[in-house]
Amino acid sequence: MNISKVSKLTGVTSKTIRYYESIGLMPEPARAENGYRDYCDQDVEILRFIQSARKMGFPLKDVGNLLALWNDKNRASRDVRELAKRHIDEIESRIQELEDIRNTLKNLVDCCQGDDRPDCPILNSFAKESDCGCTE
Repeated sequence: MNISKVSKLTGVTSKTIRYYESIGLMPEPARAENGYRDYCDQDVEILRFIQSARKMGFPLKDVGNLLALWNDKNRASRDVRELAKRHIDEIESRIQELEDIRNTLKNLVDCCQGDDRPDCPILNSFAKESDCGCTE
C-alpha cells in the first residue's frame, strides 16, 4: 500500500512516516516497480505502536527502545516497566515545572493593574527574569 493510505490508516502524516524511516525508528519499506514506497500490514502495526507511545509522551529515543523491547520476544517485562517508571518520573517533574510556571504567572497577573497605563509588571518581570514583588 502507498504512503497516503498508510497515513490515513494510522493518523501519522506522510512527512512524519518518512522522518521515522530516516532516523531508523521504522524500517524503510520495500519499493514498488515504480520506485514508490510499498508498505505492508506490519508497517502499519509499527506506526500504530509508535503513535500510541508518542501519545503517552514518550520521546523518540524511548519509543525506539520500546520498539526493540516489543520485537524482542525474550525480553524481561521489568525492562519495559523500568522504562515506563522513568517516564512517569519525567512526567511528574514536568508537572511540577508547569505548576511553578502557572503559580508565577498567576502572581504576575495579580500584580498587573490591567488599566490604561503603560507600566506592566508582567513585561517588567520577563525583562528582569524575576518575580514582580507585589504583595497582594
